[in-house]
Amino acid sequence: MAEDSTKGAARWRPGLFTGLSGKVLALTVAFVMIGELLIFLPTIANYRIQWLKGRIAQAEIAALAAEAAPDRILSNDLRTEILNGAGVRVVSLTKEGRRQLVLRSDGDQMIDASYDLRNSMLLPDIADAFMAMMAGEPRIISITDKPPNMSGDLIEVALDEQPLQKAMYSFAFNILIVSVLLSLLVAGLVFAVLNRVLVRPMKRLTDTMVAFGMNPEDPKRIIQPSNRRDEIGIAEHELHDMQTELLAMLQQKNRLAALGLAVSKVSHDLRNMLTSAHLISDRLGMVEDPTVKRFTPKLIDSLDRAIDFLTRTLKFGSAQESPPDRQRLPLHDIAEEVVDGAVVQASSHIVIYNTVPSSLMIDADREHLIRILTNLLRNAIQALEAKEADGEAAKEGAVTIRGNRSGSVVTIEVKDNGPGIPERVRPKLFEAFQSAARPGGTGLGLAIAAELARAHGGDIMLQSTGSDGTSFVVTVPDTVAELRGGRRGERRAEA
Repeated sequence: MAEDSTKGAARWRPGLFTGLSGKVLALTVAFVMIGELLIFLPTIANYRIQWLKGRIAQAEIAALAAEAAPDRILSNDLRTEILNGAGVRVVSLTKEGRRQLVLRSDGDQMIDASYDLRNSMLLPDIADAFMAMMAGEPRIISITDKPPNMSGDLIEVALDEQPLQKAMYSFAFNILIVSVLLSLLVAGLVFAVLNRVLVRPMKRLTDTMVAFGMNPEDPKRIIQPSNRRDEIGIAEHELHDMQTELLAMLQQKNRLAALGLAVSKVSHDLRNMLTSAHLISDRLGMVEDPTVKRFTPKLIDSLDRAIDFLTRTLKFGSAQESPPDRQRLPLHDIAEEVVDGAVVQASSHIVIYNTVPSSLMIDADREHLIRILTNLLRNAIQALEAKEADGEAAKEGAVTIRGNRSGSVVTIEVKDNGPGIPERVRPKLFEAFQSAARPGGTGLGLAIAAELARAHGGDIMLQSTGSDGTSFVVTVPDTVAELRGGRRGERRAEA
């Protein structure tokens, strides 16, 4: 068992990235990196625009310096120095509708791509930025913009794209380093918080369920709910209630199993004792005393039923009820027989009334019906005697058996003027070992009566209960007669 428990625990132990902790860490890093990427795209595009605008500003200053020269004539060395300082190859200004080439380096200037910074848009700027970074061969690009210092209406420059590409790569690398550090920092913080707030409580829940599943009969393995008021707190309380209820059910089933074994042993010995009592009762029938002759047949009948029931219990290994052997019986006589057996056990302060009409017939199994009425009558008598023992009986106890027929259904009522059924017992009134209202009771009587009534297609229910008494109602429908499939002849009989 210990080895199996160890194997079960190892089977359910998650790995580094299959458990919640690893998944939370991986997802946090992934989401932070995605967020950084979404931020990086407009950032790199904006960096390119600002870098180009810086070149435009330097080119404008170079153009103003060239225009300030005497007769606007510059030596080749000075022109080259100004263009290199501005980082451009060609500078032209447009003033009052006239385009003028201000500075131009030596050699042919073949433009590979042209860009207008006056109408920049996010998506095209992002595409241009990635095109600049992915360009394999060095390119010369043309940039058009408004002069920052308003020295003209329009300024156009031509420049090498390679310095821009290097600057963008350097900027992207710095962004990557910052993103990784930020991702690790945020992921660590989020992981620490989620691990404490969510992962650890969930791990506690799963560990408790696995441990409880290995030995559900150990009360120490029931989870103890925390004071949390969120969903995890609700789950903890629900799991605690579920485990507690399951433990109670298992304990009850164990008790029932032990009780079944004990009943089998007791039934075996009790059957032998009742057989001996039956033989003695047969001899009592030979006594000429009228009282003995009156009660001996009933005693023998009761012993026969008890011996038969114990025999069936031993045969099936449980108190399995046989299907009802239904007959048309006078309900008044059955009730009178039950009352005769009950008055012997009842206190002298209790009166039992049989008000069932003598003409009322019922379609039922005789033995089952006697057991139903006996259990109901015995419960009523015990309730009255308990009230009397507590000193609460202010009037004489009374139990009344009534019966009536409505169509094909016979209704039997057993009513007493006892103290009523406690509120805590009512929800499980017809469950075995759950409805005992007095110390030492088993709660089997009503469970047996309900089972026998349902075997007849009827039912038993609590009609009313309170300080003025309790009333139980049993309904027993008649057996549905099977109609024959024949057809009556149609020809009239001859006169």
